[in-house]
Amino acid sequence: MWSMAFTELWERYSFYGLQGILSFYLLYSLAQGGLEVEPAAAAGIVGAYGGSVYLSQVIGAWLGDRLLTPRTMVLSGAVIITAGHLVLAFGPGFGGLAVGLVLIVLGTGALKTNITSIVGFVLEGGSQRQRDVGFSYFYMAINIGAVVGPLTTGFAQNEYGFHLGFGLAAIGMAAALVQFIASMRKLPARALVVNNPLPRRRLPLVALVALLGVGAIAAASATGLLRAANLSTVVTVLALIAAAAYFLTMTTSRAVTPDERRRVLGFLPIFLASGIYFGFLFQKFTAISILVVERIDLQIGDWTFPVAWITTMSPLAGVLITPVIAKLWNLMGDRQPRPATKVAIGLIQIGCAYVFLLIVSQSTGDAFIPLALILLFMAAAGSSEVMVGPIGLALATRIGPGAFRAQMVGLNFLTLALGSSLSGLLGQLFTKIDGAAYFSLVGFGALVLGGALYLARRPLTGLMGAGLGR
Repeated sequence: MWSMAFTELWERYSFYGLQGILSFYLLYSLAQGGLEVEPAAAAGIVGAYGGSVYLSQVIGAWLGDRLLTPRTMVLSGAVIITAGHLVLAFGPGFGGLAVGLVLIVLGTGALKTNITSIVGFVLEGGSQRQRDVGFSYFYMAINIGAVVGPLTTGFAQNEYGFHLGFGLAAIGMAAALVQFIASMRKLPARALVVNNPLPRRRLPLVALVALLGVGAIAAASATGLLRAANLSTVVTVLALIAAAAYFLTMTTSRAVTPDERRRVLGFLPIFLASGIYFGFLFQKFTAISILVVERIDLQIGDWTFPVAWITTMSPLAGVLITPVIAKLWNLMGDRQPRPATKVAIGLIQIGCAYVFLLIVSQSTGDAFIPLALILLFMAAAGSSEVMVGPIGLALATRIGPGAFRAQMVGLNFLTLALGSSLSGLLGQLFTKIDGAAYFSLVGFGALVLGGALYLARRPLTGLMGAGLGR
């Protein structure tokens, strides 16, 4: 368990180390070492990149379930991600950015769901309470990487430029690769086998579909149908289509029992609520990044506060609160809130955070927003993730149909794909409407959605527990 957690820590170090400075690399002027992209286009690129990273994990989950072992997928993914970060570190301009991001998308697709499935194998047989606690600590490792990554890459960018920051992210990914190789001999036996092998006669069809997909993307890019302005929209639509296909497949498959079908249907509202939640949370990389560039004074005396450190406050709050929440769940035992209630609490909390930001932005008028207040907002929003992220992971590995276990994890990660691309759309909306209207929409929207989910908690709990013990 801990070896997988440390591998994930370093992988997340590299991912969030890049994510922490990527928005500002696009937004900053050429004189500041950036690419000077228009805010709406920058939000679209960042949202689409994040959505593509998680959308690719659907393919990775399928490959790890049907063609290759989870161990092989994780190892190959780590190598590809490392290559992507190296390209970002040494490749200049839009060309280096595009190639590096594509490699990271492909590599993360191979690695992410499969390493989570391996963690599920380690915790297999445990109660829901034990799995929630185990995944909470696994999620804490994720958040530690998400904190340390932007802290170090943000400092490097602030002092020496963006490409050195990208280089530190490459070093972090190399550490993840070394950690995984060192732990391979201790992996559970299920990590070394293909769960549901694809018949050989269907391999040519898979190859044809892959070639057609690559050709379609290349053609759309060459003809201008796929561009920065609509990237987030395209990825959002693809995420919704992929999710619909997964839900339809699992609820109609003959390999799925009636109880498993009920559990999948019960997961549907949790999936949608979580996707919207992450759309609100990931605005730290889109709308909030634009707000920081436009309205936050980073000067503290003669020193400039590293801009990436602002977004770091979000996962840092998650790291600090996770042991407290995990301890609380342990103490409460079977009396702890059910998963639907926990997700509802997370939505209500992040809604309150945005209402706070609404009050702050309006009370300061056209003046700079104090740095301390934006950090407080980040902490309030980021600490809510402990109520959503690890709960979804634990649910996916427990309630998924036996024939679709790895793909159920991939479906759960689609909440992150949906959230990331949605954050890009929200970032573009932020550039077009009044700030008060925008923060009201997000803040009160989260509160209403969280309240509705809380009211529906009992029937959802019944559906997701069908055929399972407590």
